[in-house]
Amino acid sequence: MSRNTMTSSKPYFVRALYDWIVDNNCTPYLLVDATRAGVVVPQDYVKDGSIVLNIAPGAVVDFNMLDDAVCFNARFSGQPMDVWVPMSSVLGIYAKENGQGMMFDPEPPAPSPSNGGADSLVEKPKKPALKVVK
Repeated sequence: MSRNTMTSSKPYFVRALYDWIVDNNCTPYLLVDATRAGVVVPQDYVKDGSIVLNIAPGAVVDFNMLDDAVCFNARFSGQPMDVWVPMSSVLGIYAKENGQGMMFDPEPPAPSPSNGGADSLVEKPKKPALKVVK
């Protein structure tokens, strides 16, 4: 990695704010863009394309905050579910009790062949053709 290229600062802010909120005996809430690719959340709780998740230590199991995602297991209406939130889909983290925290600008979607990404220049392999031989 060159000296001018740096990784995203978002995971560092999210981790620091999570610790700060918990250290102050508040409940950390994660605001997530549920429409992004790779997001695994209970769709019944998505409103207007987003979801707010309680990520307090007592509300989740196997909590892990990675550089590229937040993942954990939680119960929704009594049903356990593995949740996966790519860091690019995190819109904010804040304390339930007072709203203190940080919001993030939505990140542009990753390039794909349908939206003019570099992959659109790559020739796609042809489907195999099968013939019946007698």
